[in-house]
Amino acid sequence: MRKVANFCDYFVICTGNTDRQVRAVALGIEEKCYELALRSPKKQGMNDSRWIVMDFGNVVVHIFEKFTREFYGLDYLWQDAKKVN
Repeated sequence: MRKVANFCDYFVICTGNTDRQVRAVALGIEEKCYELALRSPKKQGMNDSRWIVMDFGNVVVHIFEKFTREFYGLDYLWQDAKKVN
């Protein structure tokens, strides 16, 4: 991402089928951070759980409900960034 955006090195973009699934993914990431003694990320969107953003500094995680991901089209917006599997 650094070549197309100066605020992070990586975006992680994933999708849940429901708002409950989106929230569960976010909570799972938080639990893993706690287990690994990593600092807790800044986060937005936990209340309605349609699009949760977790900011780790160099890595920003976007967890979308399916329709919301399609609507906002981040994949298209950042298509010039190199994809990493």
